[in-house]
Amino acid sequence: MKRSILYLVALLFMGAFCCAELSAQSIVRRSEFLCYDKRTDAEADLRGEIEKYIKFSPQVVYEGGGKVRAVYEQQIEVPASWNDFNAYLHVENVGGEYSIFVNGVQITEPIDRFTPTDVYISKNLEQGANTIAVVVVDEPYMTYISESLTMPERQQFDNCYIFAQRRVGVVDYNARLLPDAENRFARLKLDIAVENSFTTNETLELGYDIYDPDGKLVDYAVNRYFIPAESRDTITYDPYSYNSNQWRWSATNPKLYSVMIYVKRGGVLREYIPFKLGIAKYGYNEKGEILLFDEPLRLVKRKYNSAATMAATESEIKKLKSQGVNCLCPEYPQPMWFYSICDRVGMYVIDCAAISSPSKGDDRTVGGTPSNDPRLVEEYLRRVETMYRRAQNHVSIIAFSLGNASSGNGYNMYKAYELLKSYNDSRPIIFEGADGEWNTDL
Repeated sequence: MKRSILYLVALLFMGAFCCAELSAQSIVRRSEFLCYDKRTDAEADLRGEIEKYIKFSPQVVYEGGGKVRAVYEQQIEVPASWNDFNAYLHVENVGGEYSIFVNGVQITEPIDRFTPTDVYISKNLEQGANTIAVVVVDEPYMTYISESLTMPERQQFDNCYIFAQRRVGVVDYNARLLPDAENRFARLKLDIAVENSFTTNETLELGYDIYDPDGKLVDYAVNRYFIPAESRDTITYDPYSYNSNQWRWSATNPKLYSVMIYVKRGGVLREYIPFKLGIAKYGYNEKGEILLFDEPLRLVKRKYNSAATMAATESEIKKLKSQGVNCLCPEYPQPMWFYSICDRVGMYVIDCAAISSPSKGDDRTVGGTPSNDPRLVEEYLRRVETMYRRAQNHVSIIAFSLGNASSGNGYNMYKAYELLKSYNDSRPIIFEGADGEWNTDL
């Protein structure tokens, strides 16, 4: 309980608005992925055999009213071998806005309950016993930004975990299967961001393979790379996939390729990162239509957020598809399995940041609506960037929405639009609340 009191005291001095510097040190904005120790486990998402994987199910140690609603803690043991690893905490399904503390030190400002988030925790871990706490807080500005959003009642801390990656390894990836310039076959565009966080120069053996929807090996490669100390680089692969037109992805032909990124250590395969890809080329035209392979999509949209479980969600999505719906518009970032279901079943998705503040959406004075309050700009950018990066590789996503239509427009939405445009993604950025202004593509 003494540690919990430390959290409570620290929170009494938290500012009214988010601190970009504190969050920037710990919140990781990247594709959501795990590193598996075995290929078969990676393909089946079996986590029990991952050596450096810990299920995170903290227990309540304090409940009360006021600013601090609850404190949840979990003790973890960190062996000396973790010195060569970077550790991350993946958090979702908390049930409220929260901050992360490691060994009594606050490492994030409040994080919204709707956006699954990865937090870098290595800097504050110690060899031996460690205490990781989730402190649920009542922050009015956080509630204000997402005031009209509600989530289904999921099991608290479901799919929360800690995992560690070697300090020389894959930190992110961006993958697309696109038609070639002459529309004859497909070409894989795979950018893998690798990082060496050691203070010494290191080498990395990095590889991948890709199989078509029939299970035929299309291409593979394994290469050794020199990574300077404390540096990051992007390694690009772009092989062709011949005779691939039959596999072009759409809601009526949801065919998926299987891709595996892997890292070798001393000639032995050590880390596997699996994902699925579909061949697609998205864009938009001046008529406000979303294009697939340069042809307008005829969309039948439905606002939809995932159900409490993966099985229930898949059943509901299939039912909607049988009724003629082919495009889902969630109101906030969904569990990663939601996008995988849409990839596999064949359902277009317009992804959306967790922003919805209708009560003052029409007030365009500075600070009148959260969307036009510059003090909140870092929080807006965090929500939008995390939404984009964690699910960017899913072929079912045809567009990105800055927020719900009634959220109001202003400085924060302008900056959010500019941020997403800087990624040079061909998929349109949508904000129905732009009200004729420039920060929407459609």
